[in-house]
Amino acid sequence: MSSDEIKKPNLIISIIPLLSLILFLYLILQVFGLGDPHMAIIAGAGVAAGIGLINGYKWEILEEGIAEGIQVGLKAILILMVVGILIATWIASGIVPFLIDMGLGLLHPKIFYVASCAICAVISLATGSSWTTAGTVGVALMGVGSGLGINEAIAAGAIVSGSYFGDKLSPLSDSTNLAPAVAGTDLFTHIRHMLYTTVPAISISLVAYFFIGILSEFNTSQISDISEIRNIIQSNYKLSPILIIAPSLVLIMIWKKAPALPSLFIASLIGILLGIFYQGVEPSKMLYYAFNGFDGDSGSDKVNELLNKGGLSEMMWTISLIFCALGFGGIMMKTHMLEVIALAILKLATSTGKLIGATNMSCIIMNLVAADQYLAIAVPGKMFKSAFTKKGLAPQNLSRCLEDAGTLTSPLIFWNTCGATMKNFLGVAPHVFAPYAFFNWLSPIISLLLAFTGWGITKVKNQD
Repeated sequence: MSSDEIKKPNLIISIIPLLSLILFLYLILQVFGLGDPHMAIIAGAGVAAGIGLINGYKWEILEEGIAEGIQVGLKAILILMVVGILIATWIASGIVPFLIDMGLGLLHPKIFYVASCAICAVISLATGSSWTTAGTVGVALMGVGSGLGINEAIAAGAIVSGSYFGDKLSPLSDSTNLAPAVAGTDLFTHIRHMLYTTVPAISISLVAYFFIGILSEFNTSQISDISEIRNIIQSNYKLSPILIIAPSLVLIMIWKKAPALPSLFIASLIGILLGIFYQGVEPSKMLYYAFNGFDGDSGSDKVNELLNKGGLSEMMWTISLIFCALGFGGIMMKTHMLEVIALAILKLATSTGKLIGATNMSCIIMNLVAADQYLAIAVPGKMFKSAFTKKGLAPQNLSRCLEDAGTLTSPLIFWNTCGATMKNFLGVAPHVFAPYAFFNWLSPIISLLLAFTGWGITKVKNQD
């Protein structure tokens, strides 16, 4: 069929797949209580594909869109696979148990939430990677929190907030470099401009975590459980500062701007070597753990639940979810339905405040539909660039919006690559920790407030 015979979708038709996805997710997650959103996303993709076929697209074109959508997430999927291996090998080698034991000895429940956010913020700022931070330090902190008996939803929210602080602000972060490149500004102008929303958001978040911890009741009987967990960990592992070698090397390699994939692979290899030569684990057992996840028997159900995780195979649930979500997003983009939705939003942007609100909304919709953080930055960035120019707004206003709403809302969505990954690392679903990921949802709100007040909005000089 020729391009002349392809019907351009209107707005009502374009939002049908998105509404269908929401309906299917509600039925499967809430009504049927299945807990796995894969089939809902596949069903939503089926609706989108059906509309595409009706509008004149050949199946080959739709299939091409699916492949292009998945292609976007392949790098993230490869990193996710290696992180699965890293988690298992770091547990088996004693690295994660050592960090948990140290954390249980230092962190009090009253300061756990604020300390977790602050620790993850510092590490993510140094590494530029939310995934590396959450997949290593975040895993250990969730273990500490479990031992302290704290609320896992609040703990996960604090870890995600801190982890995405660096993902947004670090010059080493992919998203921090992508946003200014798309918007047409330079990296450090972009970072300085983000301080208007980032500093208030992280400050409010830290204060909130502090007071939540102070006001929370702590069961004093939990202290004996903490001692028991520490004793069991210490009796099952040889613990010493030598185990910090692997995490230290990860920080150094990423600080030196080494590629994430080989850095994490080397860290996993160090974990395997430490497991074999320091903990005395058989080589075949370490390889088994790397694929299947750690499944040791410490003699305590609590400790087993704490440590038995990770492995390449455990990541397949998340990877399959990412494939489904990216395929759905690929169809929506190939059939131009996503473009129609974004253009409809753009028509509402009659003022600076409305334009920034429309940009934020488009980023969130991209995270919902295309299920990828990078698309949520790149596509709205390209679409709204000329609109910002016409209104005399400097490009760093746009790049800040792309980070506030594109980068930071991605881990709050179950089927987004970032949300699925955080769920896999931390063991808590995004819809459970999202209310407590204060930094992530405060940033787009503060961005909108600034837009309507005019404070922190930079105009282009010499604009008529």
